[in-house]
Amino acid sequence: MLTIRPITLKEAQSFVEKNHRHNIPPIGGKFSISCWDGERLCGAAICGRPVARRLDDGKTLEIYRNCTDGTPNVCSKLYGACLRIAKNMGYQRVVTYSLASENGASLRASNFLCEGAAGGPSWTGQRRRDYYISPPEKKIRWSVYF
Repeated sequence: MLTIRPITLKEAQSFVEKNHRHNIPPIGGKFSISCWDGERLCGAAICGRPVARRLDDGKTLEIYRNCTDGTPNVCSKLYGACLRIAKNMGYQRVVTYSLASENGASLRASNFLCEGAAGGPSWTGQRRRDYYISPPEKKIRWSVYF
């Protein structure tokens, strides 16, 4: 049975570093949660302030990473838990992003609405950083409003 538990940011970052197929762990976050199959850690999500400045209004939360080891239903379980926590904390909107090549099934199953393409094809951060952030592919923004 899948269960949601708290996890430290450092532990969540470590899980993302080992298991995320195309992204590095985010630097910070407001909170992180984990998903367990019995006593086996099988997923982690990290949430925080929106990276896009115009979305950082104090009422919007961004899910930076939702990462699993491939265990079925973990993605949807983590998204649902993040949404419940955000609503209980008083947020009015939750946003997250997917690659255009991803089908978004877990996002749709968790009641996210597709808002279309967001930003350019490359979020490499080369203007400010010297490390990899995400593949050079269009991103899709997804939102839930409370």
